Order: sequence, then structure tokens, then C-alpha cells
Amino acid sequence: MLTSEETERYARHIVLRDVGGPGQQKMKAARVLVVGAGGLGSPVLQYLAAAGIGTIGIADDDRVSLSNLQRQVVHRTADIGRLKVESAADAIARLNPHVVVEPHALRLDAGNVAAVVAGYDVVVDGVDDWDTRFVVADACEAARVPLVSAGVLTFYGWVSVLKPWEIGADGIAHPAIRHVLRRPRDGRLQTCAEVGILGVVPGVVGTLAATEVLKLVTGVGEPLVRRLLNVDLHDASFDVVDYERDPDEEASP
Repeated sequence: MLTSEETERYARHIVLRDVGGPGQQKMKAARVLVVGAGGLGSPVLQYLAAAGIGTIGIADDDRVSLSNLQRQVVHRTADIGRLKVESAADAIARLNPHVVVEPHALRLDAGNVAAVVAGYDVVVDGVDDWDTRFVVADACEAARVPLVSAGVLTFYGWVSVLKPWEIGADGIAHPAIRHVLRRPRDGRLQTCAEVGILGVVPGVVGTLAATEVLKLVTGVGEPLVRRLLNVDLHDASFDVVDYERDPDEEASP
């Protein structure tokens, strides 16, 4: 049940059609894991905490550096050198003391990811390296946990929702991560450290990713399953691309 203080805090949700008290109760009961407390993770963590997600896990092994602060707004100058999971947990506590934070100060890999993902209702992938993104997606698929995946670079970003264990209305399973993203031929992806990023871009894309989490938790709206939302902030455009799993072709590694 919501306390009187929570009822006041979430009043704008409670009067919102399609959310209301039942939707807010679902948020309070939800357990969401955010992988990466950086540029994308910052707005995701802040908006999920503000919305009243009851338990938020944070998985990140990195420490705050000065160059992070141009876009990783969950951290402060005074946090430089601290573990990001600790800094982010403090920020959440300042924002909403009703949220329980579960810090995981580690890099997710094939040996630990299943144990970390277990018990969460939704996972958000805000990482910037290829291997971790795929390890997390594979673990979510195996555990049947919906994954909100997002990426950013320079002025651009994207968001999608993955539920590859479910069968669509067409009788074909929803796509997996490898039906959306293809490994470059040389095995490398450009990084923000190499080509840069406008500081607001992860804020916009991370907020869109947080929206997908809240939709999944409350059951409101249509999540971006089989759809890729592309964000171009250089020319101020948004577009959605439909994609499917080829029933005759396995996803390439």
C-alpha cells in the first residue's frame, strides 16, 4: 500500500488516466536493474527513482571521472573517484527515500550475469561496450526478463525493447539482440571517447528508455518490441523502424 506521503509524492501519476493508483502500486512493487550508471543510466536512474520504482539495481564497476560530468548528470564534481554505483545510490536516496537500491559494483560477464539478472522484472542496458551488451541480452533472454536496450553516439541514439521468447501475432518469435545489432566486420565499435557526444543526447535517449520501462511495468501503451526508435538530435528528427526475426535464419553471433 502507498503511504500518505507517497500518495502526495505520486499525485500526478495517480490522477493520470491509465496509470492511477493501481499503476503506481505496480511501480512500487517493481524491481528494475539498470546496467551502466553513465550517460544513459543517469536519466534512467533518476526518472525511475522519481516515478517510484520500488527496487532499483545498479550494475557498474567504473568510477566517476571529470570527463563523465558533461553528460552523466546523476554524479557530482564531489563524486570524482567514487564508484558510480555508490554515487548513483546517494543521488537516488536524495531524490526519493522510498526507493531501495541494490548496488552491483562489478562488470557483468558470462560468469556472473545470470545471478545478477535473476529476480528483476525489467533490465535496462545503457552500456557502451559490445560484449557486455550481448552478455546482458543473452541472460535476459534465458531468464525471460524484458530488456530495454539503448545506445548513443555523437548526436544520435536508439531505443528498443527485446522479448525474444514471446511469439508475435504472426506466429514468429520476437527478434533477439543479434537481429537488431550486427557486429562490425573489424569487431570494433566507435566510442564516445573517440568521436565525442553532445551531452544532452544520452539525456534524451535515456529518458525514452525510462519511459519504456514504466510502460512495461504498468502495462500502459505499446512497448518498442520489434521496433527501433532512432533519434537524430543533429537535425531534430525521430523515426521508428520495424524489424523482424527471419524464421529461416538464426541470429548471427
